[in-house]
Amino acid sequence: MTAVIGWQVFARYVLNDSTTWAESAAQLLMIWFVMFAAAAGVREGFHIRIGVVANALPGKWKTAVDFAAHAVVGLFGASMAVWGTDLTLATWEHVIPALGLPRGVAYLPIPLAGLLIFGFSIEHIVTDLRGREIDPTWN
Repeated sequence: MTAVIGWQVFARYVLNDSTTWAESAAQLLMIWFVMFAAAAGVREGFHIRIGVVANALPGKWKTAVDFAAHAVVGLFGASMAVWGTDLTLATWEHVIPALGLPRGVAYLPIPLAGLLIFGFSIEHIVTDLRGREIDPTWN
């Protein structure tokens, strides 16, 4: 994405000839980055959630609230996978004019990230039931 934007700036201000595809390509790449970052956020535990209540509860209650939170996130991921697939298939025949790619390419990361979010939520639930914690890769 940096290369695409860099090329766009160079072409516009140095060559005085702006490309037609750079903005669409940057938007497409941003969609892909954001969707997979959201899935990584679920895996690594840096997604937005309010843990104040859960952390104030005693052991079994905290586990139950954590389980419910992971289950809701998992259901959200599953719904992203199902309806994102429908959206991708419904728009696959449409073309992004500036890129010549199917519009479904822009929506494809929704079901893929949804599958990852669902899987990572299951991983958190199983890990919590075993009394362990997931070791984030950023530690």
